[in-house]
Amino acid sequence: MTKAVSFNPKKLAGRWREGYALDVHTVSSVYLGENQYGHAEYETTRSDVGELLYRLKYRSDQTAVNSIVDAAAKFLRTWGPGVDLVVAVPPTRSRATQPVLVLGEAIAKSLKVPFEAGAVKKAKKATELKDVYDYDERSRLLENAHRVVTSKVAGRNVLLFDDLYRSGATMNAITEALYDKGKVADVFALTITRTRSNR
Repeated sequence: MTKAVSFNPKKLAGRWREGYALDVHTVSSVYLGENQYGHAEYETTRSDVGELLYRLKYRSDQTAVNSIVDAAAKFLRTWGPGVDLVVAVPPTRSRATQPVLVLGEAIAKSLKVPFEAGAVKKAKKATELKDVYDYDERSRLLENAHRVVTSKVAGRNVLLFDDLYRSGATMNAITEALYDKGKVADVFALTITRTRSNR
């Protein structure tokens, strides 16, 4: 049986019609000092869904999937964005199992709508943005970085899904492409967690 997970939705501002993260990723992070290798160590407290996402993304713990999807499905029933297609942000890092695709597909199944993994593709080798903190620089690096397959999304009400939201630069760039190139009817955004800062 899947354990019920608490969450506290956070509104996401962007080019989409409406967007939410289920919760913040971390609640607090206390600096403890450096370890024997000179690396900073922190005592981090995560939200319920943040802990589950951490386990899935960084510990490859597949047992976290059902609880995350149940929380997302519960929120989506309350929110009711009226989407008829789920599209995921293409992953930047290569992993054996891609959390964003696993979760996106399961969320689409819970909504009883199609999941189009290939509707948005990376058009060029994407720079990993986790160490780029300036929003304008992130946006510049994302110009023409994604290609939308118009035939898969035209006229649809799309739920654009990502697992972790930081600055919103990637989701905004994809939303723009979905509207301009994909000719979608509307875009709604959902992420599992967001960072406490937008950097």
